[in-house]
Amino acid sequence: MSSVSEPVISVTRLSKVYRSGFRMKRVQALTDLSMEVEKGEIFGFLGPNGAGKTTLLKILMGLCEPTSGSALVFGKPPRDAAVKARLGFLPESPYFYDHLTAREFLRLAAQLSAVPKSETAGRVTGLLRLLRMERSADAQMRGFSRGMLQRMGIAQALVADPELVVLDEPMGGLDPVGRKEFRDIIIDLRERGKTVFFSTHILSDVEMICDRVGIVVDGRMVEVGRLNEILTETAESIEVTVRGATGKTQKILERVSQHSIKSGDELMLTVRSDEDVDKIMAICREVGGIRVVGLVPHRKTLEDYFMAHVERAGRAS
Repeated sequence: MSSVSEPVISVTRLSKVYRSGFRMKRVQALTDLSMEVEKGEIFGFLGPNGAGKTTLLKILMGLCEPTSGSALVFGKPPRDAAVKARLGFLPESPYFYDHLTAREFLRLAAQLSAVPKSETAGRVTGLLRLLRMERSADAQMRGFSRGMLQRMGIAQALVADPELVVLDEPMGGLDPVGRKEFRDIIIDLRERGKTVFFSTHILSDVEMICDRVGIVVDGRMVEVGRLNEILTETAESIEVTVRGATGKTQKILERVSQHSIKSGDELMLTVRSDEDVDKIMAICREVGGIRVVGLVPHRKTLEDYFMAHVERAGRAS
């Protein structure tokens, strides 16, 4: 296989078992997990707390070894020095030397990442501009907000201009403005040709920016794919709002629907299918004097899909 088509991340039948406590109780963190991340995509790794997301990220970063199966990054084991030079990582709870200024911290990160000295100043200035931290460049980080520290975390992950960026819960603890800024940064990374792999439980962010997702529950991968493939295009229900229906006609329309709400001269009807919509349209045409003023399909969201898998796993355990 050529390097062009080779996945950036390839995980095959990966399992991880920990031993915990005085009795060294066996804890199965990951079970027979397989997935691939392609070059240039944003991949969201989803799961509830304790599902095994951080364990997989630790394996991909070379911080621990799998019990069985394999994980490759750029076709090599995660601990390979050549792999380390091509990726940037933001852990869920990064540690900062808060007596340093933002500029000093990024210079240190550049030095540790073997960025050439001749390029360091320009690289640091560019990152401060990208992350809108120019005004705070020479302020000590001990006074930074959670959002500002998250920006510094992603800046250190980007300082070596990596091809792959791995982020562990990057939007945790951020307010809506901070999350919006982070989404914009991640999209910008894709536009610059980077591959982004991040774990999260904030589903709305995933729906907005991810090309593909993997859903893990109790250490098992339950789904991998593009959102438009995972989430059915078929409407779960359809809301039809009509104006002018009264008396006997209103009752006929309500018999077609699952649920109805009357507000003034408008009647909102919830139906299951396009065929039910056609029935309502036909009734309105036949009676006359009734207008359809709203038609809103409701499709299954990622949250609906995700929660269904979690609930099924809970019933099975």
